[in-house]
Amino acid sequence: MHAVEMAEEYPVVDLDSDGLAAVRLLAEHRLPGIVVTDATGCPQSILPASQVVRFLVPSYVQDDPSLAGVLDESMADRVADKLGGKPVRALLPEKPSELPRVQADDTIVEVAAIMARLRCPLVAVMEDKRLLGVISASRLLELALAHG
Repeated sequence: MHAVEMAEEYPVVDLDSDGLAAVRLLAEHRLPGIVVTDATGCPQSILPASQVVRFLVPSYVQDDPSLAGVLDESMADRVADKLGGKPVRALLPEKPSELPRVQADDTIVEVAAIMARLRCPLVAVMEDKRLLGVISASRLLELALAHG
């Protein structure tokens, strides 16, 4: 089985899309992450939901999780405040990680190897610079179990 056969349509956002809208897309569809493209539609990065969660927690709480108990629970208000007016590019890590991408004819093992090495729940399936679809870790596991 090749990557192009495993790929599924998947929501994408571009670097200048509204950050809050992108986070709503992640939340409403319970996505592990979302592919971020440039203006031409070429994938540039993956925005993992876990990165957005990190963005919402103050750095001093990330450094010392015991401080989380003193914060109130009105996180929802702060989510909209922190993300309002910010483009998706502002939510990406400062040091962008390598974009997990595979070629259309890569095998299930090659896809799994990229996912494992980059510790990413999504890979972009490419043909030249064109995005054909996305393979999620859960889709890969589903196919591995079905063909195992």
